[in-house]
Amino acid sequence: MTTHPQRYEILLVPEFGGDGRATDDTRGALRSAVVVATGETGASGYPRYVGDGMEADIDPATRSVEALLVDGAELDYGLSARVAPPEDGSGGSGG
Repeated sequence: MTTHPQRYEILLVPEFGGDGRATDDTRGALRSAVVVATGETGASGYPRYVGDGMEADIDPATRSVEALLVDGAELDYGLSARVAPPEDGSGGSGG
């Protein structure tokens, strides 16, 4: 049995930086949400997390958001979803 993290913080950030290139910078998040595990698997095959108006399938191995609904709709063009770094700074998978 695999144990997955029970919660993550998802950050919605602009997909591109000022120079037009993709960015992994999460400091300028436009919105955030703490999502908790539902115990279900999403359509993407990854664990499902829900909270604060967001519903996400997250790959716990890579901490990648594989599917996301924000207030019941797909993510707006030009935005990207990131999983916030763990609060303890360990780089682990949180939870």
